[in-house]
Amino acid sequence: MKKWFSYLARSIKKRRRTAALQDAGAFIAAPGAREASWTAPVLWRFWLALVLSLFVFAGNLFAADIAVDFSAANKLYAEGKFAEAAVAYDAILKTGGQSPALLFNAGNAEFKAGHLGHAIAAYRQAELLAPRDAELRANLAFVRNQVQGATLRESRWQNWVGSLTLNEGALLTAVFFWALFALLALRQFKPALAPKLQTATRLAVLLTIFSGAVLALQAANRFNAAVAVVTSADATARSGPFDEAQSVFSARDGAELKVLDRHDDWVQVANNAGKIGWLSQKQVAVLPGA
Repeated sequence: MKKWFSYLARSIKKRRRTAALQDAGAFIAAPGAREASWTAPVLWRFWLALVLSLFVFAGNLFAADIAVDFSAANKLYAEGKFAEAAVAYDAILKTGGQSPALLFNAGNAEFKAGHLGHAIAAYRQAELLAPRDAELRANLAFVRNQVQGATLRESRWQNWVGSLTLNEGALLTAVFFWALFALLALRQFKPALAPKLQTATRLAVLLTIFSGAVLALQAANRFNAAVAVVTSADATARSGPFDEAQSVFSARDGAELKVLDRHDDWVQVANNAGKIGWLSQKQVAVLPGA
């Protein structure tokens, strides 16, 4: 009987030591698992920060290069080398750098070099970014007055809608919409305020609808009303999209025409007299609506 009890005691101690070792092993293994789960996010953050830093660095280098090229082009313009300055500005634009100042200076250089069409194209692109710039609008109107022959002009509603950029119109619409949403939410949470908020809510509804309609007109004018500006001394619109087609009408440098269609390297246009013809894309600069 004593032997049996001693054997039972030894078995219990052995099981306790085994369990203790297993617990110790589990306890020791835990830090290794935590280290693995902690290292992955840290590495991910490190690589993300590295990639973002490289993008920022590359963007700064690109901006610095554009600033140097822009200063060089301005120097050429100041020296009276207008044709060379126009080429320098155009080279910057081809790299993707765009700003109202760059396009404005490019338009000035093109006009001084005698390129009315290129000047009007540059001014119109600048106008899309800065539609309320008085000096820009004055220069555009002055160059347009130098163009000979029939040319297209924006209507009053296009000028009025074009007084805001597309981004400004979208932001204004968003502000009115969220103001309306906030008023409606406040009326739901505090019904006692509903009578006091009735006038403000109606005004917010009207402003949201109005700004949304203006934004729709802006978008339609921008994306569905392209304009072709003639950039050659004399362009002949033909009855079809090929060189052997019959001549329909002529357009002079700087003439602005409505774009109707495109086919390969040809653009179908209409002048303000209603005549329709095809011009080679090499003879025009195709721009979005005002």
